[in-house]
Amino acid sequence: MKMFAAKVEEGREGRDGQPSVGPVYRNLIARHDFPPTDPNLSTAWEIFRASVEKYPRNRMLGWREFLNHQWGPYVWKTYEEVYQETLCAGSALRACGIQPGARVGIYGSNCPQWIVAMEACGSQSLICVPLYDTLGPGAVDFIIDHAGIEFVFIQDKKVKELLSSDCKHARQLKLIICFTSLTEEEKNRAASIGVKSYSWNDFLYMGKDNPSEVLPPQPFNICTIMYTSGTSGSPKGVILTHENISTCIRGVDIFMEQFEDKMTVNDVYISFLPLAHILDRMIEEYFFHKGAAVGYFHGDISELQDDLMELKPTFLAGVPRVFERVREGVLKALEELNPVRRKIFGMLYNYKLKWMKLGYKQKDAFPIADLLAFRKVKARLGGRVRLIISGGAPLSSEVEEFLRVTSCAFVLQGYGLTETSGLAAVGFPDEMCLIGTVGSAFVYNEVRLEEVPEMGYHPLGDRPRGEICVRGKMVFAGYYKNPELTRETIKDGWFYTGDIGEMSENGAIRIIDRKKNLIKLSQGEYIAVEYLEKVYCVSPTIEDIWVYGDSFKSMLIAVVVPNEENTVKWAREIGYRDSFSGLCSLNQLQDHILQELKSTAQRNKLRGFEHIKGIILEPQPFELQKDLVTPTLKKKRDQLLKHYKGGIEDLYKKLAAVKR
Repeated sequence: MKMFAAKVEEGREGRDGQPSVGPVYRNLIARHDFPPTDPNLSTAWEIFRASVEKYPRNRMLGWREFLNHQWGPYVWKTYEEVYQETLCAGSALRACGIQPGARVGIYGSNCPQWIVAMEACGSQSLICVPLYDTLGPGAVDFIIDHAGIEFVFIQDKKVKELLSSDCKHARQLKLIICFTSLTEEEKNRAASIGVKSYSWNDFLYMGKDNPSEVLPPQPFNICTIMYTSGTSGSPKGVILTHENISTCIRGVDIFMEQFEDKMTVNDVYISFLPLAHILDRMIEEYFFHKGAAVGYFHGDISELQDDLMELKPTFLAGVPRVFERVREGVLKALEELNPVRRKIFGMLYNYKLKWMKLGYKQKDAFPIADLLAFRKVKARLGGRVRLIISGGAPLSSEVEEFLRVTSCAFVLQGYGLTETSGLAAVGFPDEMCLIGTVGSAFVYNEVRLEEVPEMGYHPLGDRPRGEICVRGKMVFAGYYKNPELTRETIKDGWFYTGDIGEMSENGAIRIIDRKKNLIKLSQGEYIAVEYLEKVYCVSPTIEDIWVYGDSFKSMLIAVVVPNEENTVKWAREIGYRDSFSGLCSLNQLQDHILQELKSTAQRNKLRGFEHIKGIILEPQPFELQKDLVTPTLKKKRDQLLKHYKGGIEDLYKKLAAVKR
């Protein structure tokens, strides 16, 4: 059996009230010792500065301008141009009286100014505090107060929100710098609460007229405080040092060097995940290290296809929902083909899959299939993508297999949290046996499982399962202003992720669920609801699903957001012409979707108590409803329960009556 991790320490049975722990695993690269880091690239600032010296004329940051009522081609700034803007922005901050170690907020969607602001913080030993552009005034207010932010770089459309009466702590700000320009009304509002305001160009001119020396940070200085979006409670401020960031980048570099298709200065990444999310942040930092290019989507995720076709990226990273939609789009296009062509596509798919399972690389498995059919899938992604990474949540096996076969690109899953600098484990391209897993421990990490006795998970059994714990130089320094939570989460150097994992014989990790997302039904069976949502969401009739169970009930129910296009198509086939909202009230649609859920459960060999017995149909996507999901689309289960409580109670009563 091919191994993907090295066991460096045996597990041990629990005693004296201590839980059992599984063996400690490392990446094969680090089986004997961790690779040395580069002492000349020990901070995020040093990494950026070195790339400017090495690749001054390379394209660095690209964006599209809105011209003549449409989005134009990508325009670019070089590494040298970005560096000069960074020096000006850093000097302007110094001219405004900021001191090293101060917290600086960055509030807005992805754009070149975001990166200049981030690098300006690095140039003056300041701490960058990103804020998701989808946060409401309440969360922004909390972070400004909690982090003690006095200076904020901000997108123009967020200025009004920041200065609103809902954001009470805006009064503690000293300065806001807009990514573009401010209206007179916004300037007056800022002045009325004692806040200075600058347009982007005015701020850079001030820095140019008042140049300051660079004050580079040290490895153990705080680089950033990233507030996790949080599915419950207030956001937590995760402290990441420059050593955390530089170690992660070094690890990615070492990991990628193993493969035939290495990253080069010619690679292009399309950035559409929030820069406030650790996944996008670390990918961009890595691209800057390689002297490669990052192009930003124009801001509307529903028009991402247009940006893909214009930018033609070579590297694509996203959360599972992005790739589920890619698959849905291809399957929809297949439905419009005649039966013969659909059959040919299926035959080519199965034939290529067979050869890939026998160990052939995706590009060598069945080239004629790529030429005849799958190049069209690749074309939907811009035509040049050669590496696809899924992160943020587990990707379903069906979607991962589909991408590996049809995308004509390397596909792998990564696993990590903000607390692990974005990476704790990573998969390998062209290894079909890793489908459904997140791969093995990352280069600079150690991973083990710990027993969760109340849930029956044991790390030393035939199927080792338990809470995933991570140790290493990429583990965060602690939660900002929360030593108690830090002590609860980091014990003896091990970070307790809260994720339940299963260790495969080959050293790969399979994510089962979040520890907090395990629910117990009345018959005593534990249910991993996040895993079930991932399985059920593959159905083409389902856009999104929230699975719910109660310890006083014996069956699962769900709130389902149907896929509008497929629902309308189904309705027309049986003679209904109602609006989508009207269709969602039909008993016939409920029965149809329940049957689809049953088929999906049977196909995935789910146990009887994991089948959905009743559903509530919701025409509105969860993300369009107030506070039901995080900025990265993770479900806020307590908020969902509160929102649908009445419907849930009625549904359980109805199911109980039928059972009688």
